[in-house]
Amino acid sequence: MGAYLQKEAVSGLTFPGVRGIQAGREFYVIMCDFATIVNIFKFDADSGIPPNMRSQRKLRDSRVPKIASYILDNPDNYVFSAITVSIDKSMSFKTPPGAGSDDSIGTLRIPSNARILVNDGQHRCAAIRAAYNDNEKIGTERIAVVAFEDRGLKRSQQMFADLNKHAVKPTRSLGLLYDHRDTFARFIVNLVNDVDIFYGRTELERTNLSNRSTKFVTLNGVADATRYLLKIKPTTKTISSEKQKLAVEFWNMVATNIPEWNLLAGGEIKAHELRRYYVHAHTNVLNALGLAGHVLVKRKDWRERMKKLQKIDWQKSGPMWKDNVVMDGKMLKHRLGIKRAANEILKSLGISESIEAGA
Repeated sequence: MGAYLQKEAVSGLTFPGVRGIQAGREFYVIMCDFATIVNIFKFDADSGIPPNMRSQRKLRDSRVPKIASYILDNPDNYVFSAITVSIDKSMSFKTPPGAGSDDSIGTLRIPSNARILVNDGQHRCAAIRAAYNDNEKIGTERIAVVAFEDRGLKRSQQMFADLNKHAVKPTRSLGLLYDHRDTFARFIVNLVNDVDIFYGRTELERTNLSNRSTKFVTLNGVADATRYLLKIKPTTKTISSEKQKLAVEFWNMVATNIPEWNLLAGGEIKAHELRRYYVHAHTNVLNALGLAGHVLVKRKDWRERMKKLQKIDWQKSGPMWKDNVVMDGKMLKHRLGIKRAANEILKSLGISESIEAGA
């Protein structure tokens, strides 16, 4: 066991901790090393018990290796939030002599035969176990654990529901903006700063634009469209400088050759007005442009062909968009429609090659 766990023959397991009161009940915050997590913490989601008889979701095996790799690949700067557990035996908390009125800091004793059940953070715990099995040196790493007294299955299930009910994942745009480890994320954040039409007009936090938003595109929308353009896989670790330059040049040329984008750049039209009347101000057609661009940039004359974007009728009422990305005046978002729109764009650029539906 690690430095933060002591095992005593009579008293059980002891941890330095902090005591608090929540909803009239005591709870404790303790520090556990990874070795403790591996050897003591239990999961009831892998025991074959039906869902109504357990207090956790079933572990998604695909998530565990990714989180374990995150620990092992970032030994100097990974971050984990606290784990929440239930203890099925009575715990005792002792403050040191001379603590006076401050009775919140002391030592938590957990009986050695107690069952420590993970209520929240089971994937983190499973990943810690997997990472520890690969490299036992991480056994002394520590994580905060919030411990409650187990009051039965009903209470544990309610804890799980309460802990997850209000959890909100960050938007894809915000995830890209804040992820300094992901090469593609950094590339996209730099891209929207380097492309004039995107600079200052990109929504960096939300994944959707309101009707009156002053922003033109979303960060995740530019990311998806650029993935289509460069065919970058999620596992890509590096992006060549040539591809980065190509992406900047491509989007700048799109902006140059779509008349309404020029009006936006010149302040002659508002972004929300473009969204109201034109398909090219919506993410699905931005994606279609990226998808068509992947075919286009393989040709030596692609820059010259892009001038034909000026002749396309980009209005929502235009016949080339009907039933592809527009139906009854409303924008559609299905993947097949994006590919059909990309094929219409290619056709308008004089390219007969088409993108297959399953591509």
